[in-house]
Amino acid sequence: MSGIYGNGVTLNEKMLDYLWARQEVTLNNITNDDTPGFKAQYITFEDEMRKRLVDASASRSPRQAVADAISASRLRLHTTRSETTKLDGNNVDVDQEQLELVRTAYEYQYILSSISNDISRLKSAARTF
Repeated sequence: MSGIYGNGVTLNEKMLDYLWARQEVTLNNITNDDTPGFKAQYITFEDEMRKRLVDASASRSPRQAVADAISASRLRLHTTRSETTKLDGNNVDVDQEQLELVRTAYEYQYILSSISNDISRLKSAARTF
């Protein structure tokens, strides 16, 4: 299907993987809210993905370069070193983590909807033949 949609499906698939990982890390933070000394973690991937895609679009064969950029992008796991407001050294802000969980769920749902729409258009086009 990537031949029909270019790199769109591959990009959406990679985004879903990243969002799923972000959701797991956020849930782990919430789970460890009461763990003494636990430091919250977070995942980033958007900036690296954007940079790789911009660089790839400037190449001589952008379609393949974009495909390579998508597959080469990686997520990064960071540990928050901010000051803690808790006496036990834990720095998890449950309100912030729940907000991040909802935001990630909405992004995930949006990407799923995008893939579903692409497949629906393909099915509709195939019916006309």
